[in-house]
Amino acid sequence: MTDLVVLRVFFGPDGRGGNLLGVVRDGAAVPGSEARQKLAAKLGYSETVFIDDEARGEVDIYTPSVPLPFAGHPLVGTGWLLKAGLLRPAAGEVPTWAEGDFTWIRGRAEWAPGRRTEQYASVAEIDALPAPPPGEGWLYAWAWADEATGRVRARAFPRRGDGIVEDEATGAAAIILTAELGIPLDIRQGTGSQLLTRPRPDGSVDVGGRVAASG
Repeated sequence: MTDLVVLRVFFGPDGRGGNLLGVVRDGAAVPGSEARQKLAAKLGYSETVFIDDEARGEVDIYTPSVPLPFAGHPLVGTGWLLKAGLLRPAAGEVPTWAEGDFTWIRGRAEWAPGRRTEQYASVAEIDALPAPPPGEGWLYAWAWADEATGRVRARAFPRRGDGIVEDEATGAAAIILTAELGIPLDIRQGTGSQLLTRPRPDGSVDVGGRVAASG
């Protein structure tokens, strides 16, 4: 039987929100990309992580329809679970660390291609969007809640046709938006999730959030 752990990543200060994550601790029990893709589709989480080498932090990430070289909420969640100092997804080495109640990772916007950000005029416009909005391609819709303090309201729509109508909390998209704006952000996404970000001088971005076991 597969050793599956389910986590809730990026939940808000009031306990709401958080994106469910499946973590297969014994990745060797599900060998090969075809079998992993099939299991990820069956589980139906926005992402599922397979741990291939816990000591080295080697991980493999899948949505229900495609593998990903990098993704934020899977790596934040896995970093919390393993108490790892370094994770190694396909994109490259990802530092991870804890600061109080938050688990952080460091990544780069270019590791998550294909996601488009679009600014809206108000939080009300973001809240009123249908799930998903008309159109094609991965959309990260956002608006300033308070530009002076870097507070953002966001919603994410993968629009891949794989059953994930709206992604509750997306660290990779938060990294992209932070790289574009060049300032630290406090992002409130989905039904109540919170993501904090910090750009770095070398172009990388830190993203952090709360993690807990689900159920």
